[in-house]
Amino acid sequence: MRIATIVIVLLFHFTGFSQESPSAETLFDNATSLYNDGKYEEASKNYLAILDRGLHSAAVYYNLGNSYYKLNRIPESIYYYEKALQLSPDDQDVKNNLAFARNMTIDAIEPLPQTGLSRFWNNLTGNFHYNTWAGIAIALAFLTAIFFLCYYYLSSSVKKRIFFVASIAAVACLTGSVYIAYFQFHKSTNTNFAIVFAKESQVKSEPNSRSEQAFLLHSGTKVQILETLDDWKHIKLADGKTGWLPREDVKEL
Repeated sequence: MRIATIVIVLLFHFTGFSQESPSAETLFDNATSLYNDGKYEEASKNYLAILDRGLHSAAVYYNLGNSYYKLNRIPESIYYYEKALQLSPDDQDVKNNLAFARNMTIDAIEPLPQTGLSRFWNNLTGNFHYNTWAGIAIALAFLTAIFFLCYYYLSSSVKKRIFFVASIAAVACLTGSVYIAYFQFHKSTNTNFAIVFAKESQVKSEPNSRSEQAFLLHSGTKVQILETLDDWKHIKLADGKTGWLPREDVKEL
């Protein structure tokens, strides 16, 4: 697995910790060197020290995931790959390594089948992060303004008709991209996920230890958190199953 390279000085400058950048930069360089030397435990400690300072980046999370993968600590590697994807959702290297790590888990959970319309919508909205959709909306807003100005100032009736139709089409695309950006943002901020860290977790039908066991989960499995009640988490799997497990068995993303 490759080690991501970043300009660490710029990272710390933009996060407002420029005064601590020399020591943080040293931590990152040391971690990279240790990883390349096969000292994955020491490398992970250096990456964690960077995160402990409140300095977060997809590269640090990705490298930390790689370190834990090499140590065969699969739940931790999946957790940090997922954290990297939150900051860099289009990074193919992170997606590939996350897929490798997931193949090491025990639970094989098949997502619920989708209808043709829902599959089309998920493919459309899931192609880009909400920030990308917002950027597309801004670009379309400028394009709409240009088309309207051309329509307004051109004297040729044929050209005016063409740019009028183009303006309407651009407005429609602009409206759609704004809606998708909002939809993705709302979905991202209101959907909480977690990774199972317990080697084996008994998922209960109710939030108490006396209730019946609904099913078993194992370390590395990703779950959606629906709610928290005292020391229990109400979770949902990709296949639609729900249940309650102890809050200490999972780590929220």
